[in-house]
Amino acid sequence: MKDDTMSVIGQSLFGFQAALQEAGSNLEEYLDKYYYGKWLSDSLYSAMSIRTTFVNAMQQFLVDEGLLNLERVQMSPVTDPLAHDVEHTPNISYKGQTYVMTHSMIYSKFLACQNPKVKGVFVDSPNIRLEIESPDRVQRGKYLIDFSQMDIELRRNRGIDLETYLKEPEKVKKVLAEDMDKAMDIFERMIVHAMSRIVEKNEDDLKCLGIAIEVPNQPFPRFRCDEVKERYGQGYEIKAGETVKDQFFWITGLLRENYDLVYPYLRPEGKVPLSEVTSDMIYNYDICAKSIIRDTGKQTPALEILSGAVREWLYEAIVERLLDNGIIPVRPVIHEGNIKNIDELGGYGPFLMMAAKKDEQGRSLFPDTYGGGIGVERTLYALCRGPKLDKIDDITCFGKNPDSHQIFMF
Repeated sequence: MKDDTMSVIGQSLFGFQAALQEAGSNLEEYLDKYYYGKWLSDSLYSAMSIRTTFVNAMQQFLVDEGLLNLERVQMSPVTDPLAHDVEHTPNISYKGQTYVMTHSMIYSKFLACQNPKVKGVFVDSPNIRLEIESPDRVQRGKYLIDFSQMDIELRRNRGIDLETYLKEPEKVKKVLAEDMDKAMDIFERMIVHAMSRIVEKNEDDLKCLGIAIEVPNQPFPRFRCDEVKERYGQGYEIKAGETVKDQFFWITGLLRENYDLVYPYLRPEGKVPLSEVTSDMIYNYDICAKSIIRDTGKQTPALEILSGAVREWLYEAIVERLLDNGIIPVRPVIHEGNIKNIDELGGYGPFLMMAAKKDEQGRSLFPDTYGGGIGVERTLYALCRGPKLDKIDDITCFGKNPDSHQIFMF
């Protein structure tokens, strides 16, 4: 199998090299242009230096907050299904089972918060998303198919059961609003800490790239998704960002992933149709960021760098969201410790068995959490765009942008 794979790769590279020769070039020229020259550049050196400070600052902040570091999960029977299209989920077979490569560690994060002693977890996680190539072959700049993300999840410890969820909506809304504020506060403080460290340690690198960073003040400006969509239409994040001078701002209440909390979603009389869900019912949030051109003070268009939410935590709501998002086709049928229709649930069976666990009093044991993930390369791109760097490939040694290359060499 190994030899067959390498043979296929070799044949592909043979064809690519032949095409270069046909066009009057050669492989060495191609490698020099797209790799060697970049690796030697002062711009990439400065981007790597800023990256080092940024990642280390986030990790130190999270350790100081009492969160525990989690191992990387790169393959599993289940991964984030994502609300946007990707080409497919890569998979591998091992010991008779098929595993998918992680789009993100979202479900792993939830389960790692199972122990009540755990305040929260974080991991600089690997992500593989085979993004669809731009249909009009435009360089979109922001996508990588292979990237890293600082994934963070914290327990809320509210213990709201299904009966309270259904019968005391005002109480539940008050708790959720408080927890959403806590979530946004910790991410704001993490950004403030990381930007402070970059300003302290990387002034020469910022000058080299021709950009500036302003340490933000809390709270960051907030925009509700419904309102800015209605006001600006397509590209609302960019247009909303143009109305504030702040380098970082929030968009809240985006109807998106199945695990981002919608409340109320279940009512005593039945489910709330997705068509009736508004931003004030969606407890999630994005941070958007802009770069600042050093000489002129001009800001580049805003780009989303962090996505997170208060999470769905009740088994009944988790199942209905998965069904309504088309991720599972049927409700699990759990009986005497097994799932009768586990074959119909894809890789979700074990996860849903854990989500269904209850104590002797019938209370849910699944952790209620909030969290988020901040793309490392995406953030560097958002902050470092300017006279020296204009696409996400420029801040990576081995960036695999689907719009940049026919074949990736490394």
